[in-house]
Amino acid sequence: MLKVDHLEKSFGTKQVLHQISFEIKRGHIVGLIGANGAGKTTIMKSILGITSFTGKIVFNGLKITADDHRALERVGALIEYPGLYPYLTGREQLTLFSRGDQPRNKVNRIIEDLGISSYADIKTSKYSLGMRQKLGIALAFVNNPELVILDEPMNGLDPKATMELRDLILKKKEQGVTFLISSHILSELQKIADEVTIIDHGRLVLNSTMQDILSKSSKYLLLDTNQNPVAEKVLLQNGYEVFTDKHLLKIKRPQNSSINEMLKVLWTQNILIKNISETQGDLEDSLLDVLKKSPQESLEV
Repeated sequence: MLKVDHLEKSFGTKQVLHQISFEIKRGHIVGLIGANGAGKTTIMKSILGITSFTGKIVFNGLKITADDHRALERVGALIEYPGLYPYLTGREQLTLFSRGDQPRNKVNRIIEDLGISSYADIKTSKYSLGMRQKLGIALAFVNNPELVILDEPMNGLDPKATMELRDLILKKKEQGVTFLISSHILSELQKIADEVTIIDHGRLVLNSTMQDILSKSSKYLLLDTNQNPVAEKVLLQNGYEVFTDKHLLKIKRPQNSSINEMLKVLWTQNILIKNISETQGDLEDSLLDVLKKSPQESLEV
């Protein structure tokens, strides 16, 4: 479907992408993850032929370059913030960019799918950030693409709109549409992505299925005591990694000591244990674990 092979990019003397290689299978959702400035948007712009690069990008057997966009006819995208004509309505913008047969039907369908009918006939100069974002997403979907590339699509969306977008992505996936999605809202990516590609300082540090990365994530203890603030301080002083999670203490399970040893630390301070349970780390925990490794080290699981 999409193959990125030894992608590199420099701005002047600064190299921002180093030997990036990955593949996306048809009908799969890949989450592209990394800190601000890691190179995610540059990767997406390279795939879309917006910027020049070295290496090879192939979609459906056709090579993509900055000068040859034939392969991109069945690709929809939202990169950064959507560029909209302020004096056109949302419906007019969608109609303008709609290609092929029955443009009105396609426009009406995506307006309904994304729930933007209440403001589709208002000029976009009056749109809020969330309204602009939803229209930008609609533009990415309007021509029934085979591949959709979304850069931070949840920006500006309220919880209801985020849920509607998630449902639409999963619905399109069932129809065979392929996705590459960059987002800092890792909890949402965890719900929809089949694979994860992690970028750090322009280098690929992990290619993994979502199932594998979660199964290898750290285990945590959820602890409730009669003195949680005091317990947190005591555990930190004794070298434990402690976080707060919904009024509970979330403690990275120690590898070099037993749970009983940790509990003894609390008991000696007259701290009573009310409840304790174990939980698996989430995608955010997994990302932090990966980024603790050297950015020079490439992993594939």
